[in-house]
Amino acid sequence: ENMYRPGLAWALHWRYVTVSTFIAVFLLTLGLVFGGWVKFVFMPNVEADYAVAMLTMPQGTPADVTAKAVAQLEHSALALREEIEGGRDDAQREVFRHIMGVIGEQPYRVAQRLNMGQAGVVFAGSNLGEVTIELVLSEQRTMSSEEIVERWRALTGSIPDAVELTYTSSLFAPGEDINVQLAGPDIEELRHAAGVLKARLNTYAGVNEVTDSFREGAQEIKLAITPAAETLGLTLVNLGRQVRQGFYGEEAQRIQRGRDDVRVMVRYPADHRRSLGDLETMRIRTPAGDEVPFSSVAVAEIGRGPATINRVDRLRVINVTADVDTTTTDTSAIVSELVDRWLPELMAEHRGLRYSFEGQQREQKESLEALIRGFMYAVIAIFALMAIPLRSYVQPLIIISAIPFGIVGAVMGHIVIGMALSILSLVGIVALAGVVVNDNLVLVDFINRSRASGRSIFEAVYQAGVARFRPILLTSLTTFFGLLPMLMEKSVQAQFLIPMAATLGFGVMFATFISLLLVPSLYLVLEDVKGMVGRVVGRTSLELKGEDA
Repeated sequence: ENMYRPGLAWALHWRYVTVSTFIAVFLLTLGLVFGGWVKFVFMPNVEADYAVAMLTMPQGTPADVTAKAVAQLEHSALALREEIEGGRDDAQREVFRHIMGVIGEQPYRVAQRLNMGQAGVVFAGSNLGEVTIELVLSEQRTMSSEEIVERWRALTGSIPDAVELTYTSSLFAPGEDINVQLAGPDIEELRHAAGVLKARLNTYAGVNEVTDSFREGAQEIKLAITPAAETLGLTLVNLGRQVRQGFYGEEAQRIQRGRDDVRVMVRYPADHRRSLGDLETMRIRTPAGDEVPFSSVAVAEIGRGPATINRVDRLRVINVTADVDTTTTDTSAIVSELVDRWLPELMAEHRGLRYSFEGQQREQKESLEALIRGFMYAVIAIFALMAIPLRSYVQPLIIISAIPFGIVGAVMGHIVIGMALSILSLVGIVALAGVVVNDNLVLVDFINRSRASGRSIFEAVYQAGVARFRPILLTSLTTFFGLLPMLMEKSVQAQFLIPMAATLGFGVMFATFISLLLVPSLYLVLEDVKGMVGRVVGRTSLELKGEDA
């Protein structure tokens, strides 16, 4: 208190310098956030007790080929275990508990969809595989699951013919870090644009697992008619129907056997529908009733079609996704550069396409809009509740000024503990808005009562600051130290609460300086402005009276 008295007197005497200093600190903090110096992630990377690799091979890949790819993942996981634990049978060095491989399905991805409310989604097929490393509890190891995944990825390398290989180690996955949905009428143009975008994303450091949602299906035979077929009046529909009838069959009748219906199919004998040569020698009937060889009216080409056809608003869509290492790269900065530069160039090159952000970016946008809307409603309610008893529209603004400056404390707190801002931090800021105004409200009311007792403005403000010094300081300290155990907690459950605790704890601590220095200075600045306005209005009134005389 002995140090605070002269400090308060100096701050009140140089009140414009004091206010300007706080504003400069606030602007500097905003610069750190929007300049990317303080990273922002949608959800914090909560340490999980497992690491998962999900493998997708081309459609139709035999199970034994997929098994070899899964074995490569398992061998690299075993090599990583040997590297970390050193082959010692020591409980203190144990990091891995179990390594489990699955062929033919992806249980982790199914569980993810189930948690997102998408029940019934199945990820099964001979081309799918998954390897899970079960780790000891995060409190019992010094190596994070994210570091384990990065090393596992490096040891595994590339898997031949793999369509997609995704690693994850986060307990909560709101969606891909980057998910750009391209939409257009032409699938080939979409694939070309997706390839250009993937190549661009691969140039960023810290961006991994860049892929798209287009998947080729199993091998198929594509038919096309020749000009000779058109001359004969043969259409592609008619050609396809005859090929289907010959090789798949046409239902001739159904026979009832007990409770079952037995379909009788008419088609070529098995010896005449085993190879592509059988198709080439097939006889095709023309509309005139003549029969001609298949090779004279059609062309058969072996290829792959899409495994699935995805449409949004009747347009074909391809999603380009990527994972971002948030410890080294800022996702928001990459998204901003995509929006400002690369995507407009891509749309200019492909006029018929359009894009939108899905996944985590869409969820982030919707959550931020809802949070900002709720925050504004809360500030308006706080202003109204204080304006009524104070009978002033200006003094509540002085009290509310603690809210933006409380954000400064929250950001500084995240810098101190080395944590990125997240949506949970912003939720804490909304809660902080209702906490930091309390001390200011009591302080302003104390000043008003002192002035009503006959003290001068300066004396009332000074005495109010001195009188409220201990209560404000003790309230802030008890709040901060009450939240400190949560900030130091290492359990998985606490990771969702730590960002909010950091925002509240450090925000309240910085709000102490606001209440003890900024609010008294703002009160005097307000009185200076009121006095200046009063003198200008009074001088104008005298001039008007002089003109009337």
